Amino acid sequence: QAQLVESGGGLVPPGGSLRLSCAASGFPVDNYAIAWFRQAPGKEREEVSCITHRGDAQRYADSVKGRFTSSRDSATKMAYLQMNSLHPADTGIYSCTADHTCSEHPRSWGPGTQVPVSS
Repeated sequence: QAQLVESGGGLVPPGGSLRLSCAASGFPVDNYAIAWFRQAPGKEREEVSCITHRGDAQRYADSVKGRFTSSRDSATKMAYLQMNSLHPADTGIYSCTADHTCSEHPRSWGPGTQVPVSS
């Protein structure tokens, strides 16, 4: 059974940094692209980043380009989202997802981790 579990969320002040982790199990994650989505209060869910199954290409939402970096480690079946220079607008629930390609509707989702950005 495919399982994704996020960790690393928590309260962070504006301008701060946070690294989210995503642990994958129960499926051959090396064959899957990993995307991070966030759900902000009162806003539509949006894709923040996606990294291909080989990790050789990433894409980012315009709102996070230059501040967020996604990566993955095939040996440990982990994926990461490094978030720097956080703004209050980055507040939301961040979920990691998996699908064969970067998709607007990935088939597998983690439960999400909360990231409040506030002083």
